Amino acid sequence: MTNQHYDAIVIGGGHNGLVAGAYLARAGKKTLILEKRHLVGGASVTEEIYPGFKFTVFSYVVSLFRPEIVRELNLPAHGLTILPLESTLTPTLDGDDYLYRDGDHYQTLRNIARFSPRDADAYDDYARSMYFMAKAVKYILGVIPPDPTALHPKDMMGLLEMARHFLGLGQEQLYMLAKLMTMSAADFVEQWFESEPLKATLSASGIIGTFLGPRSPGTAYVLLHHYMGEIDGAYRAWGFHKGGTGGLAEVLAQAARAQGAEVRCNAGVARVLMSGGRAAGVVLENGDEIRAPMVLSSLDPKQTFLRLVDPQQLPDDLVGAVRRFQTLGSSGKVNLALDRLPELGCRPGVGRHLAGAVSISPNLDYIERAYDDAKYGHFSRRPYVDIIFPSMIDPDMAPPGKHVMSCFVQYAPYELADGDWTDARREAFGDAVVDVLATYFPNIRDLILHRQVLTPVDVERITGITQGNIFHGELNLSQLFFLRPAPGYAKYRTPIKGYYQCGSGTHPGGGIMGAPGRLGALEALRDSRS
Repeated sequence: MTNQHYDAIVIGGGHNGLVAGAYLARAGKKTLILEKRHLVGGASVTEEIYPGFKFTVFSYVVSLFRPEIVRELNLPAHGLTILPLESTLTPTLDGDDYLYRDGDHYQTLRNIARFSPRDADAYDDYARSMYFMAKAVKYILGVIPPDPTALHPKDMMGLLEMARHFLGLGQEQLYMLAKLMTMSAADFVEQWFESEPLKATLSASGIIGTFLGPRSPGTAYVLLHHYMGEIDGAYRAWGFHKGGTGGLAEVLAQAARAQGAEVRCNAGVARVLMSGGRAAGVVLENGDEIRAPMVLSSLDPKQTFLRLVDPQQLPDDLVGAVRRFQTLGSSGKVNLALDRLPELGCRPGVGRHLAGAVSISPNLDYIERAYDDAKYGHFSRRPYVDIIFPSMIDPDMAPPGKHVMSCFVQYAPYELADGDWTDARREAFGDAVVDVLATYFPNIRDLILHRQVLTPVDVERITGITQGNIFHGELNLSQLFFLRPAPGYAKYRTPIKGYYQCGSGTHPGGGIMGAPGRLGALEALRDSRS
């Protein structure tokens, strides 16, 4: 058993852990970042699963990463390269037609007008309204959530500042914000539009990573959450990092090392060391002890509070709240190595339309029925699929002439009604996805060289994320802001002195954002100076 000493230890080398470690090191702390796998990134990794083909195994796009982190850690100097995803193509249900939206604004309006002139007229108003809503809510992404039940002066000031911010929006924007926080994505979008492909594709942003359907109340906020993506100052800008999401993780690791942090892989943490009622370091799975007066966990709340420490050392209200914290995974992933690019039946040939997203969301009923399957404990027989071809954006992702296809799938529930996820059920789920792909890409079956099928159980097994929930917990109103992960424990601190949270299960939530890592580290540093 070895004894090593640091000023700060970060548990988990996902993107939030790497961000937190970089900020701690930047402040002069001797920092160690510990990752249980052989590579950093957590769910943001790129791996060569099939020779010559690089898969964005879990997460696949960059949309929410905070620009202040890019500036403060000078990430471009470490290789940050985000390539834009400029289009979305949505085939119709029969596969004979499609809605195409890209960077050519007026061509997009003409394409929308083919389905509904009224929708084309409303499109700019919708985009403008969502832009202002995203700007308004962006404020909360960078603040420590004040607790409205506390009487501390800092909380009172925080609530006052927040009230001033939102009261300055104007009556119409306040009404819209109230709708976004309470309505379903489908009901919200249907206030603007009438054509099915447009309504369904926009609403699909409200169900990403949730165990909810497009008509479930609260999904309008998830839609807004994804709308807050910002690349080079442009909202609703989604991108693909050079080398995949694992490329972004390597950039963050390099930035942390440049600040003086040490990043150690193959170093799973068994538990947090305690001394005198406070955190004093960690014990690795191999038995090594590493000492530090400051420990930050970027793992999900159930790992942070129920596994890494003895729950008996925590208040009963916190333990109960964390046990009730909704973490059921609902998303699957199918990654394909292809002999060449497939062709869409509705748009034969290959071209730039395959360098963006292809959304299998022909109408709202299609997505809602996919959710109906999941509600009763089955994977969707006809799932919603969000597709990109990483090799069309970054040719280094596949050998010359070959391609990779990344398919994000809803729904694949963590818990099945009729037993556990077996190899046979995983393959049946993969078959269902390929069946849907073949509806729209008629030649896809002949092109598949290798496929990787991942269920939430696989996500949990590989990454350690509880129940494979990609956001570390549902983004519903009962689990947001000062309630995330539990009332009274949303400010990144824990009841154990020296032990902090900095993962996606904290405010402001999931996605490749980095905000929880940054805010958690800043709060830990603030305590160390007091």
